[in-house]
Amino acid sequence: MMKRVALHTLGCKLNYAETSAIGERFKANGFDLIDFGEDSDVVLINSCTVTENANKECRQLVRRALRKNPSACVIVTGCYAQLKPEEIASIEGVDYVLGSAEKFRLFDLVDQFAKREVPRVSVGEIAHETGFGPAYSSEADARTRAFLKVQDGCDYNCSFCTIPLARGSSRSQPLDDVVAQAKELVGRGYLEIVLTGVNTGDYGKKDGTDLYELLCRLHEVEGLRRLRISSIEPNLLTDQIIELAASSDRMMPHFHVPLQSGSDKILGKMRRRYRSSDYRDRVEKILHEMPDAGIGVDVIVGFPGEGEDEFQQTYQFLHALPVSYFHVFTYSERENTPANEFEGSVPVAERRERTRMLRTLSEKKRGSFARKFEGSIRPVLFEAERGDGTVQGYSDNYVRVALTPEQRVAEQIVEVQIGEWSGDFAEGEVVEATQLTDVSE
Repeated sequence: MMKRVALHTLGCKLNYAETSAIGERFKANGFDLIDFGEDSDVVLINSCTVTENANKECRQLVRRALRKNPSACVIVTGCYAQLKPEEIASIEGVDYVLGSAEKFRLFDLVDQFAKREVPRVSVGEIAHETGFGPAYSSEADARTRAFLKVQDGCDYNCSFCTIPLARGSSRSQPLDDVVAQAKELVGRGYLEIVLTGVNTGDYGKKDGTDLYELLCRLHEVEGLRRLRISSIEPNLLTDQIIELAASSDRMMPHFHVPLQSGSDKILGKMRRRYRSSDYRDRVEKILHEMPDAGIGVDVIVGFPGEGEDEFQQTYQFLHALPVSYFHVFTYSERENTPANEFEGSVPVAERRERTRMLRTLSEKKRGSFARKFEGSIRPVLFEAERGDGTVQGYSDNYVRVALTPEQRVAEQIVEVQIGEWSGDFAEGEVVEATQLTDVSE
């Protein structure tokens, strides 16, 4: 009987891409992939350690998996496993703990995928890791959007971040390999490719190339309909890249650009490589070239030393900035980071209130951005049909759009008239449905 494995991912799109690649390895070795929470022989959790909540959620997931499948072989890998392997190994029922590099040698390190009396911990030194691991991925069950890992690790030294400790130094997938994998994904029916990494904008810097050259090469991939960058630092988002996107029939008018704080004082303490004026310049450049572009923002609240004045600087900066949504993170103390020793700790209750305020502002921004396009026609890539028969997807500029059940356009790029914003998505009406790739093969 074929063994069953359930996979679960915490954290960023890069983690999701890697979990998908690991799932492909399981399938190639004769395993049946099932949903997390179902009866399974093996459970693998790909962990995150950006915040303490991520660590806590990982521990809860292990216990939940064991309650459902007490005899399952439980494997925990990823960033949390890299930084605190013994803490994970101490959770009763965990069988294997694999570090960030070891996750890609899973089938060399795990014996028989069975329960162990004593957990096996395989976590190596990551600081000088040069390996890259699998670089392809997929999204859910629909062959619509693929996350293509092109870069890993980070050479930046932001004072709050543990990612360099968990993933090592910056390294990139060779350019020709990325192009070959993009062709493979297009051949498998994917309509959109999202380039992802820890610091995607740093792509190729050590290899004599850069992200701009990669984007140009990907424009040569026949059949690739849509191309996005998952996230890019403002200091690495060059005029060349923005102008390429503006002139491209493949790059979408959408960028996600981390800010972290609108206070220059806090940006300095965070050791970020730009200031608020630089960030504003990038937003203005994007909108000058692509007036309809969607722009997403990452922001951290409650960083040590963020008083009321500094928070208000961030709030007012974002309020005035013509961006379309935020991802708001509540600062969490991380061991072995400089910020963990900084004075001026913000009370947890105040951090939560500031998080609430910015998330409320983000929802207003998201709705305001979507309403700008009410009545206009935009191309939308729709995902797999949901259980209730509805389909949802994203416009080129990242407005979430939903169709009524009778409009059957799952897994297609469709011209849609954008309707009223509901608070979660814009209602849409199909203008022209053209299935650009046969995803049934």
